Amino acid sequence: MAKHAARVASPRVVNIADLRTLARRRVPRVVFDYVDGGAEDEITLRENRRAFEEITFRPRQAVAIPHCDLRTPVLGCDLSIPVLLAPVGYSRVIHAGGEVAAARAAGQAGTGYILSTISGYPLEEVKAASVGPVFYQLYAMGGREVAEGALERARKAGFAGLFVTVDTAVAGMRERDFRNGMKELLGRSLLGKIRFSPQVLARPSWLTSFLLDGGVRPLPNVVVPGRGPMPLIDVGSALALSTISWEDLRWIHDAWRGPIIIKGVLTGEDARRAMDEGAAAIVVSNHGGRQLDGVQATLRALPEIVSAMNGQIEVLVDGGIRRGADIVKALCLGARAVLCGRAYAYGLAAAGEAGVARALEILRADLERTLRLLGCPSIAMLDRSYISCQRL
Repeated sequence: MAKHAARVASPRVVNIADLRTLARRRVPRVVFDYVDGGAEDEITLRENRRAFEEITFRPRQAVAIPHCDLRTPVLGCDLSIPVLLAPVGYSRVIHAGGEVAAARAAGQAGTGYILSTISGYPLEEVKAASVGPVFYQLYAMGGREVAEGALERARKAGFAGLFVTVDTAVAGMRERDFRNGMKELLGRSLLGKIRFSPQVLARPSWLTSFLLDGGVRPLPNVVVPGRGPMPLIDVGSALALSTISWEDLRWIHDAWRGPIIIKGVLTGEDARRAMDEGAAAIVVSNHGGRQLDGVQATLRALPEIVSAMNGQIEVLVDGGIRRGADIVKALCLGARAVLCGRAYAYGLAAAGEAGVARALEILRADLERTLRLLGCPSIAMLDRSYISCQRL
């Protein structure tokens, strides 16, 4: 851990972009592009970042702030910073520590982690790794019976809430994955792997760790009766057969019996429908630009959804968060907190748990510095008066 921490310490790594650079050097192109890429022309991927650039700050000068309070209540949990680690599937392929390493780092930082259904580790092991709140994210892969089995396990393990992703009727067309041979490299055919093997052989340390960890593992939280854990290569077809509809939320509520957060909402109409169906919170999300290309940046969609919710339930947002200033802008527009995916996934790829911890450390320092420069003593006091956003 100490060796890995030194790898991502300052001055080598001072921001999330530095973690991205290091990640590119340490993992095969297919793995890096899986984390880094988006759907089709990647328009939405770029727009998620560009939207933050269109907002400027309106600071209060000559304000002395002896203490900056970053604590935020989110979904009934007291977080040290208004940041949750978003669900990132295949994390164990990114680094052998995978979901366990990310959850542990989140807990040590005083914040929460959201575990993807497409996890390489059993959900019980991930929950046990963290001293902070851990949430489960549901894809109904394998059908209702399989999903109910996972929900029962998550409930018994003490997960704090359930994120239901609603924007994956089919997997998005992530062209980088096709070009790099993601399907072939994860598949069983040795012949299929040969064409794409040079990029993997070019990263011997990652390859050694990957092979020592057992290579491509089945999904321990998608257990099909009579067949066992679903193979990782079956995910695309399973998603296409497991679209979640509004009607499904009824049996999900019955099976979960706890707070449900709807992730993947981009319109006020869908947000109101989610609230009517009993959602405890909404995540304004376009899946990091990885599903339908050409949709609105989440920061631009956020005000409409905050207005539609009118303070009745919490609104979270993800997409494009790379700096503490981005978090502040989202909170000024009405988000209770943000979800970060790529920011910590770059850290995971770069240095495992130490890289995730460094990503959170960077965001925390950025966040506090931004608040102090704004002349705002606490997260709770942020509002639109601190920003100028003529296009939103």
